[in-house]
Amino acid sequence: MCPFFDDRRQVTPGLHRFCFRNLRTALAQRACWCLLLSGCFAVPVFGQSLGSSGTLRGVVLDPSGAVFSGAEVQLQNSVSGFQRTTTTDDSGRFEFSNVPFNPYRLSISSEGFQSVQREVTIRTSVPIDLHVTLQIETASNEVTVQAVGSGLVESTPVAHTDLDSSLIDKMPIGNASIGMSEAVTNATPGVAADANGFFHPLGDHAEAAVSLDNQPINDQNSKLFSNQLSLDAIQSMEVISGVPPAEYGDKTSLVIDAVTKSGLGETSPHGSFSAQYGTFDTSSVDFSLGAGGAKWGNFLTVNGTNSHRFLDSPEFEPLHDRGNGQGIFDRIDFQPNTTDSFHLNLSVGRSWFQIPNTYPQSAAGQDQRQQIRTMNIAPGWTHLFNSTTLLTSNLFVRLDHVQFFPSPNPFSDVPATVSQDRRLAALGARTDLSYSKGIHDARFGVQLQHHLLTENFDLGLTDPSFNPVCLDAQGNPVTDASPTEPGQCAGAGFKPNPDLLPGLVPYDLTRGGSRFHFHRTGDIKELSFYGQDAMKIRDLTLNLGLRADFYRGLSRANQLEPRIGVSYLVAPTMTVLRLSYGRFLETPYNENLLLSSATGAGGLAGNVLGALESVPLQAGRRNQFNAGFQQGLGRLVVVTADYFWKYTRNAYDFDVLFDTPLTFPIEWRKSKIDGLGVRVNLTDLHGFSAYSVMGHTRSRFFGPENGGLIFNSPLDTGVFRIDHDQAFQQSTHFQYQLPKHGPWVALTWRYDSGQVAGAVPDLQSALALTGDQQAAIGFHCGSTYATRSDPITTCDLPYPEWGATRLVIPAPGTENDDTNPPRIAPRHLFDLGLGFDNILRTDRYQLNFRLTVLNLTDKVALYNFLSTFSGTHFVAPRTVQAQLRLVF
Repeated sequence: MCPFFDDRRQVTPGLHRFCFRNLRTALAQRACWCLLLSGCFAVPVFGQSLGSSGTLRGVVLDPSGAVFSGAEVQLQNSVSGFQRTTTTDDSGRFEFSNVPFNPYRLSISSEGFQSVQREVTIRTSVPIDLHVTLQIETASNEVTVQAVGSGLVESTPVAHTDLDSSLIDKMPIGNASIGMSEAVTNATPGVAADANGFFHPLGDHAEAAVSLDNQPINDQNSKLFSNQLSLDAIQSMEVISGVPPAEYGDKTSLVIDAVTKSGLGETSPHGSFSAQYGTFDTSSVDFSLGAGGAKWGNFLTVNGTNSHRFLDSPEFEPLHDRGNGQGIFDRIDFQPNTTDSFHLNLSVGRSWFQIPNTYPQSAAGQDQRQQIRTMNIAPGWTHLFNSTTLLTSNLFVRLDHVQFFPSPNPFSDVPATVSQDRRLAALGARTDLSYSKGIHDARFGVQLQHHLLTENFDLGLTDPSFNPVCLDAQGNPVTDASPTEPGQCAGAGFKPNPDLLPGLVPYDLTRGGSRFHFHRTGDIKELSFYGQDAMKIRDLTLNLGLRADFYRGLSRANQLEPRIGVSYLVAPTMTVLRLSYGRFLETPYNENLLLSSATGAGGLAGNVLGALESVPLQAGRRNQFNAGFQQGLGRLVVVTADYFWKYTRNAYDFDVLFDTPLTFPIEWRKSKIDGLGVRVNLTDLHGFSAYSVMGHTRSRFFGPENGGLIFNSPLDTGVFRIDHDQAFQQSTHFQYQLPKHGPWVALTWRYDSGQVAGAVPDLQSALALTGDQQAAIGFHCGSTYATRSDPITTCDLPYPEWGATRLVIPAPGTENDDTNPPRIAPRHLFDLGLGFDNILRTDRYQLNFRLTVLNLTDKVALYNFLSTFSGTHFVAPRTVQAQLRLVF
């Protein structure tokens, strides 16, 4: 049954209005119905999608033209680490399905015959067919190499990073529940690490989208919002950091095109079981199993984790930080014939965790907790019309249910007790037609998404000094509960508080008030059309694309978005030159969007929460330019560099509520972001390989701010550096594998020069901090360092005899929000991995051991400090993890 409608008279009312009131052209109406019809007819019991990956197949012949069975066929990309091997069947055929878009080296060999090597570029979901003839080996010429070039550089205008499961498996992943985020942060240039799986992609905050087997996922994917898919389920990821093609929309600062593992063609079951234990009583188990045949396949992963340091803590020592998570992913494939294939992705996830405390919060008995449940169902169908044309159709339903629980004693939570129960459901369909022939590699499609939002929120003030009605003669808050309105202050010998938020007084529990309650539902609809063509004219590649977005949420927006890119391959020097431009419609964050858009003047009964201004968040409009190059150095090294410049009107971020993990979307008037990303790859050299990624970003935002919950203090319209801004970061990974599956060792070095931390711009701000806060930043006056119980309240020493070890406070008179803001201090982090594969030297079953040490030097460092956008979080202390894995 179609989830959208049974017949035309029974269309969901919201969807009917979207298709027939907001889109009034006959063409748009027909396209909307075609999308739904094609999606509904594409709901099989099983499924496989080739929309975000390709298929390479062929026939191997002997010199007489007869089919050649038993030949070994290998497909390899030395940069991403991708490698697969198969043999030709009785009809001489071979096939590699679910292959990520990339250039590859294809090698075909058999004893007594000359081996053949070819370079094949896969950039289309239309299957590529090859015919290869093996020649008899001669003494004078043992190996024949046909059409082989460098195999390293890619002549595509789109800057991206390729990650295969073979590379990901050796990465030092500290937390399995955010493994995808950590892999992207470690291996992608221009991505700055933040706490709890957040990252800042190319100067933005969380403006990242995931395409999972052709399913668009544009909602937040950190562990505070949703449950990520286990890395065990990921075959490969292409992380697009340049101007993405027209098929991608919404959050486009970084696009993660992920392809999951499949059991299709696996005639013998294979899988693994692993158990891991480490520091902070962290334990995890993972199980995966793939099985199938020529026409069907199933790949299943089950994982669970438990830790006493589940989230990044506001103290170096984790306090009240237990948590656990579980996830199941199942991919089912069915390919009844050579023209049709079906797939079905099913996944569920759950996480439960305590909210980490500071020392004062633990002393007060704070006990806040959160639970997240995630569900995803995504069937799909592909139909191959002929050797040039492929139809792909996907449906998807995704749900995130987030519950935040306050402490049992409401007055243990200061300055307010807060609870939340919200749901974010995404329903959608996507259909596109791929065409590949001659110089053309084109795709045309339509996509519909419908987000259903439900938000419940409660708040009650528990600190009488937070919103006092009256002040004493010295300007201190009066905590007496008797005055409930400013007119009562003078009679009691006090003066009215000029900064009073009168709408909050009825919800001040210390004055006999009751809790504020918010409940609202809403829906967001998006319709997109796109067309793109990558034309390859000898050494010139030209990407031409156009996307049309129609956004109908709390606000409305339409936009045509050209996406243009050009690259040129200078073959003799192995150089690729790139230039691209794109226009984008950036859609507001859906998490807590209803409350955040209703807090200002005229909202919530005349601005109960005291926000300065709040109207429904508007869609952002962005222009982006990219220019770069890729250079191959021999057959071992490839260097990629890309400069980006992004100008956005209505730029997004989050405001954090107090020191909870509850965040509310906001928008700034505009932003100007530019920077440079560089990646250097060293392919395998006698077991040694390495890569290094570097980034520099200037992230300048302009007020005023719109949205958020409360405390929107007046901001001028001048420019400031936001906490996404970082002058330099780099991640370098070295790896050495002894021959014949011997032991391996990997070392990762991460350097961050420090993101903006605007809470401490000068000495007076530092002196006003509590002892716990001063101790967190390592504040000192001369040789005297602040402690939790003994803060520094005065310091008469000249600069630089005072300062902080974990925060860079500008010298007196030099602080500037744009050119010299306060920053987190630079940090070097080292991670070490050691592994022994196939310890018992067996054939059918293999036992592997792995030891990982994160933060090898036990560096005490901060991600952020008192950030209005993300709070305070420490980098994890030294963490040791030991893992045993049985592979079968």
